[in-house]
Amino acid sequence: MNVKEIKTLVGIMEDSSLTALEIEVPDLKLRLERSAGTGSVAEVLQPPVYSVPAAAPAPAPEAVPAASAAPVQPAAAEPQAAARENAFYKEIKAPMVGVFYTSSAPEAEPYVTKGTQVKKGDVVCIIEAMKLMNEIAAEEEGQIVEVCVQNGQIVEYGQTLFKLS
Repeated sequence: MNVKEIKTLVGIMEDSSLTALEIEVPDLKLRLERSAGTGSVAEVLQPPVYSVPAAAPAPAPEAVPAASAAPVQPAAAEPQAAARENAFYKEIKAPMVGVFYTSSAPEAEPYVTKGTQVKKGDVVCIIEAMKLMNEIAAEEEGQIVEVCVQNGQIVEYGQTLFKLS
């Protein structure tokens, strides 16, 4: 989670009547809290709680003789290959921050799965934000070739949810 995402969460709190927000993802636990009588998250109860588990230190780089240095070309080819692969797919991206759901209820069938043909306007998933369920519709026609998010996962604004061919 980066500073931009935290600022987005602060904005959500300021636009709502929430007095506390706690998010727990792998390697991070974040709790934002404000006094019930204040209107700003800037007036956080003291002390604010931010905890990040200590990560293992990065290994120190080793000195490599110049003669045995590998060329940079192959490493640059990998991002280019990924970009070419993504150029063949259309993407359905998250229009908001929230919790991703594949269906309208836990026991219901998913709206779409890999291989499903969708038309413009078809509902493909739901994103829950601030206790509101927002149906997300396909903006283009195509076939779902990849579901990029798991059911119940928190998604960020602009995160790829589905790839279409």
